[in-house]
Amino acid sequence: MASERRVVQLGDVVNLLTGFPFKSQFYTESPADPRLLGGDNIVQGSLRWEKVRRWPLAMTDGLDQYWLHEGDVVLAMDRPWIEAGLKRAAVGPHDLPALLVQRTARLRGTDELDTKFLRFLIGSREFTQHILAVQTGTAVPHISPSQIKEFQFALPPLEEQRTIAEVLGTIDDKIEFNRRMNQTLEAMAQTLFRSWFVDFDPVRAKAEGRQPNGMDAETAAQFPSRFVDSKQGKIPEEWEVHNWSELVSLEYGKALRHYSEGSVPVYGTNGRIGFHSTPLCAHAGVIVGRKGAYRGIHYSPVPFFVIDTAFYVEPCAPLEMRWVYYELLREGVNSMDSGSAIPSTSRSDFYALKTIVPPHAIQSRFVDLLEPMWRRQQANDQESRTLANLRDSLLPKLLSGELRVRGAEAQLAAIACS
Repeated sequence: MASERRVVQLGDVVNLLTGFPFKSQFYTESPADPRLLGGDNIVQGSLRWEKVRRWPLAMTDGLDQYWLHEGDVVLAMDRPWIEAGLKRAAVGPHDLPALLVQRTARLRGTDELDTKFLRFLIGSREFTQHILAVQTGTAVPHISPSQIKEFQFALPPLEEQRTIAEVLGTIDDKIEFNRRMNQTLEAMAQTLFRSWFVDFDPVRAKAEGRQPNGMDAETAAQFPSRFVDSKQGKIPEEWEVHNWSELVSLEYGKALRHYSEGSVPVYGTNGRIGFHSTPLCAHAGVIVGRKGAYRGIHYSPVPFFVIDTAFYVEPCAPLEMRWVYYELLREGVNSMDSGSAIPSTSRSDFYALKTIVPPHAIQSRFVDLLEPMWRRQQANDQESRTLANLRDSLLPKLLSGELRVRGAEAQLAAIACS
């Protein structure tokens, strides 16, 4: 019952540590060295390692307290909230070994607070509202350890905490499974793209008198059998070199006050951040991050809305937007800084880039081959969205005691049978 709970401050029941100021001149790229986990690695509910920094294993003496453990909850302290939500996550086994970087908080449970329950507490709407209320600073909003510890909540009995975490963890496990499956499918797509459009494997095979590996005769017939000279070096015959300005235009997104209602996905510089009722781009397409240290390239398979931290791509020539997406992934948008105080992507710099463009028929064949895989990704995304909505509706009711665990389990069973 809710009456069994007592109101506490988070600081009374949590073990909180902030990270170490690792010096950049000692960073390494060796996979044998531990990762450094900072605020830039944390997104809403997960960790990303696109630009991983590492620390020499030989220099870890005296840093024992900064080693992260599986299940640790981490929270960015600089710019803790972004358009996609609160920058918090739980450390998984695939994220280790890793060390905690300064201006990042690591939270663990104590004898009174289960760490798995803590993960969902930090992901609650109430905790996010607390952080938004106490953060200070305008250019870079930030929070302090004491402000984190000031959060008040009703603490359930320990056994109930564990049961709540188990129920909600079942949902998150399925969401994580879908995410990892989609990552695997995406890696397969990028491997095929690189083979066709970067390494030119089918052309090389035909030039050597061989049948392209794993390719049917109809598809192989669309590839030339020799290379020609170009300003970009040797390229397949009948393929062309163009500036991006000749192929696409980057259109500005628009400000949007609310993005929680509707079925149209809303994208910002870091990816999908919510939903809206009306699309800004009326077709499937590509989103290019415009502002921020991390500016991603994203693809929407359906019409979408883009806020003012990103561009969307409009084609000026016959192009498959899936091909555009994978080609832009290779361009390294995060390296194209305009030189302003806030890292940003310049349209003029982007337009000046050159790219090798295959005939539209080959682009279309690539899309046709991978379409079943992309449909599977979309189905996984939709299932994960449904599960996330269920988790988010159960979470405040379970935390407050309004809904007992047995009721939540019944709702989960209903979803499983539907």
